[in-house]
Amino acid sequence: MLTKKGAATRQRIIEAAADEIREHGVATATLDDICRRSGTGKSQLFHYFPEGKEQLLLAVAEWEAGQVIEDQQPYLGRLTSWDAWGKWRDVVVRRYRRQGVHCPLGVLITEIGRHTPAAQAVTKQLLEQWQRQVQGRYRGNAGERAHRP
Repeated sequence: MLTKKGAATRQRIIEAAADEIREHGVATATLDDICRRSGTGKSQLFHYFPEGKEQLLLAVAEWEAGQVIEDQQPYLGRLTSWDAWGKWRDVVVRRYRRQGVHCPLGVLITEIGRHTPAAQAVTKQLLEQWQRQVQGRYRGNAGERAHRP
């Protein structure tokens, strides 16, 4: 169990790794770069990720997956009308246009997912979760679909 300070340090390392990967790609993001960006040393990095870069990449994949769903809330959870669908779409499109190639989903699919089977599984789970949420809302609006203007 991590202390509050330990959890914050671990999270800072994960976010620094995610930023480094978004900017430079997973192949060129070194542990030294991640330590420098997070303000930690390698001993701290290996304390929280004793299996090294592979374990850190998995943590980044899990965090990025969570960011994808979080970025779409509260709209994704409130798809109860066509107006709500339009607002969700507009927010998502605006956000990802602003993020460009640095969006969490892109990082998962094009960077991390190619390098670790575990990250591929996280990506698959994310896409299935996202699909379930959208399909569930779509099915829930079946009556309204017939009356869409």
